[in-house]
Amino acid sequence: MRKSTLLSKPIYCLSLISLGLFALACNSKKEEKAVTTESSSENPLLQHWENRYNGIPPFDKVKIEDFIPAEEQAIAEQRAEINLITSNKEAATFANTIEALEKTGTTRKRVEAIYYVWQSSMGSPALDSIQEILEPRIAGFGDSISQNTELFKRIEAVYNAPEKEKLTPEQQRLCYKYYTNFVLAGAKLDDKSKASVAEINQKLASLFTKFNQHQLADESDKFIEVTDVKQLDGLTEDFKTAMANAAEKKGKKGSWIISNTRSSIEPFLTGASDRILREKAFKMFISRGDNGDANDNNELIPQILQLRAARAKLLGYPTHAHWRLSDKMAKTPENAMELLEAVWAPAVERVHEEVKDMQALADKEGAKIKIEAWDYRYYAEKVRKAKYDIDENEVKQYLQLEKIREAIFYVAGELFNLTFNQITDVPVFHEDVRVYKVSNKTTGKQVGLWYFDPYARDGKRSGAWMVAYREQEKLNGDITTIVSNNCNFIKGKEGEPVLISWDDASTMFHEFGHALHGLNSNVTYPILSGTNTVTDYVEFPSQVMERWLSTPEVLNKFALHYKTGQAIPQALINKINNAAKFNTGFSTVEALSSALVDMKLHLAGSTKIDPKTFEKETLAALNMPKEMVMRHRMPAFGHIFSSDGYSAGYYSYCWSDVLSADAFAAFTEAKGPYDKEVAKRLYDHIFSVGGTVDEATAYRNFRGHDPNTDALMIDKGFKVNRKK
Repeated sequence: MRKSTLLSKPIYCLSLISLGLFALACNSKKEEKAVTTESSSENPLLQHWENRYNGIPPFDKVKIEDFIPAEEQAIAEQRAEINLITSNKEAATFANTIEALEKTGTTRKRVEAIYYVWQSSMGSPALDSIQEILEPRIAGFGDSISQNTELFKRIEAVYNAPEKEKLTPEQQRLCYKYYTNFVLAGAKLDDKSKASVAEINQKLASLFTKFNQHQLADESDKFIEVTDVKQLDGLTEDFKTAMANAAEKKGKKGSWIISNTRSSIEPFLTGASDRILREKAFKMFISRGDNGDANDNNELIPQILQLRAARAKLLGYPTHAHWRLSDKMAKTPENAMELLEAVWAPAVERVHEEVKDMQALADKEGAKIKIEAWDYRYYAEKVRKAKYDIDENEVKQYLQLEKIREAIFYVAGELFNLTFNQITDVPVFHEDVRVYKVSNKTTGKQVGLWYFDPYARDGKRSGAWMVAYREQEKLNGDITTIVSNNCNFIKGKEGEPVLISWDDASTMFHEFGHALHGLNSNVTYPILSGTNTVTDYVEFPSQVMERWLSTPEVLNKFALHYKTGQAIPQALINKINNAAKFNTGFSTVEALSSALVDMKLHLAGSTKIDPKTFEKETLAALNMPKEMVMRHRMPAFGHIFSSDGYSAGYYSYCWSDVLSADAFAAFTEAKGPYDKEVAKRLYDHIFSVGGTVDEATAYRNFRGHDPNTDALMIDKGFKVNRKK
C-alpha cells in the first residue's frame, strides 16, 4: 500500500509481451495522413538495436511519425509468425506451439518499448494524435491473437497433454500462463461473443487514451502563478528556487509557479503558511479531470465502467472485479475487501487522533479554524515538530538526490552483489536521462542497463514508475534486461544538490525495488521475466526495499549534509525512528479509500454510475474523515481509468505491504537487514524467479509460512485484532 509520498508509486511496468495485435486497416483520412511510406530499411524503430551493451534503444533516431508505419510492419511480421504456428500440420507440442509463440513479436517489442517511452515521458499534441490511432489497433490485434481459434486449440492441446508433466517446472508454468491468459481473454467464447469482446476492447483503448491525455493536460497546463514572495512564507529556499525555475520555463520570469503535480503540491501544502493559497492549490490538484472543460473525465468514467461490466458478463464473470481477480493472489474481490476493511477501521481511528492533535495545536496558536483537507499536511508537520522535535526541512538537508541514488546502489550491492557504472556512450531520449551498466560484482558479467530519468518536465507523466525496455531472457540467447526508473523531482539551481524529503527517498527505494526485480531476473522465457507477476504481488519486492532506507548503514554513509558533508547525527536518526509511526492514519486512509472506491466501483456491475455522486456517497458510507480526500479522486485516477492494469486492483498495494512487512521480519529475526543468508533466499525465491513460480508458493519458499497482517498492523502502530 502506498505511503504518503510526494511521488505516486505505481509500477506502470509496461508489459511488452502482450498476446498480439490487431490487423491494421487505414480507412479514415486521418489515418491515411498519419501513415508514411518510409521503407522498413529507413525506419530506425524497426532495426535491431545496436549491439553495444547487449543492445541499446536508438532513442536519438526517433521521429514520432515513424511509430505508425513501424507498428504496422511489426504487426505484419508477428501475424506471419503466428500463421506459421497455426498452419503447422504436425501435432501441437510445447516446442512448436508454446515456445514458438513465445518467440514471436520481437520486432514489435522493440517498437513498443520506444513508443511507450514517448507516451509516458515525451508527450506532445503530435503524439496524442498518433496514440488515438495506435491504441485501438494495439488492443484489437491482441484480441485477434487471443481469439485465434486454431492457435488456442494448439495451446489447449499442449496444456492438457500428459506429456506436459515431463516438461521443466518453468515450461509447465509457461503453458499455464498462456492457457490462462487466452481463456481470460475469451478464447473459449463463440464467434459472436468474441467479436463483442474485441469491439469493447478497442473502445476501451480509445477511452483510456483520452482519459490519460486529459489528466496529463490538466497537470501540464493548469498552474498557479505567485507574484508576491510573501505568499511563499514557510517554504524552503530550495523549493522556492524550484518554483521560480518552473515559472521561468513557462515564460513568467520573476514569478513562482505552483505546478499541478503531486511533486509540487504536496511540499507546498506541507510548508506554506498562506492558508488561502493552500486551499487554492489543493482544490486545483484534486480537481484534475473534474473542471467541466475539454479535459473533464467525468463522462469517460461511466463509459469505461459500462464497457468493463459488459465484457465481464460476456466472459462469464458477475463483475469486472471478479474477472480481474480470478488469477491473482487474492482470487476473489471478497478476499481483497476483507483485508482492506480489516485495516480500514483502525486507520480511521488513528486519523481522528491525528486530527484531534492538529486541532488542539491550531487552537493553541489562536488560528480560529477547523482543520480542513488543505490544512492536514501543514498542521501534521507542526504536530510532528511539537511531538517529536523533528523538522522535515532539517531532515531534507541530509537527503540529497544523488546521495540517495548512491544509497540504492549500495543496498543492491550488499543484498544482490550488483555494481553500477555510469556510461555516456549510449543515446538517451532527453538530456536529463542517465544510463548505468549493471554488473555482477564477482564475475563482472553485465546483468543489464539502468536508465534514470529523475526530473519533472512538460509532457511527462506525473508520479514515479519503473518500466522495462527489454525483458531478461534466455530463449533467444543470453539477453540482459534494460530497466528504467522515472521520477518527477523539481530541479533547483544549476550546480546545487536537489534536496528531497524522507518520503521522496522512500519512493526512490520503492521504484528501485521494481528495477531490482528486473535486474535480478534469471529465467528462460520473457513472459515470465522480472516484474511479470500478478498485480497483488508485483508491489511486494518494491515495498520491501523501502525498508532499507532507515538502516544505519545507509544513513551513516549516504545521509550527508548538503553543505558540511557531515553524516546525519544519531540524535536526528533517533527522532526519525521515534516518529516512524507518525501520521500513518493519514497515509493509510488516503490509499485505502482509493482502493475501496476502486473495488466498489467494479463490483457495481452494470449499474450506471455518476462519478461525483458515487464517490461522495461511497466515502460517506465508509465514514471517510472529512478532513481528508482519497489519494486519487476518480477523475484523475489514472491507475484504474488509463488502462485495465490496476482496475479492481488498487488493493494490491495493501496486499503487497502485508508481504513486505512479514518478509522484512525475516531479516530482523536473523542477523539484521544485510544478513547474507536471508538475502540469498530473497534472491533465490523472490527476485530471480519472476513469474516462473506461483506467487504464493514463491513467498512460502522464501519465508517458510504464509503471511498474516500482524506485522503490518504492528509496523503502522495499529491495534492487532485477533478473531476468537
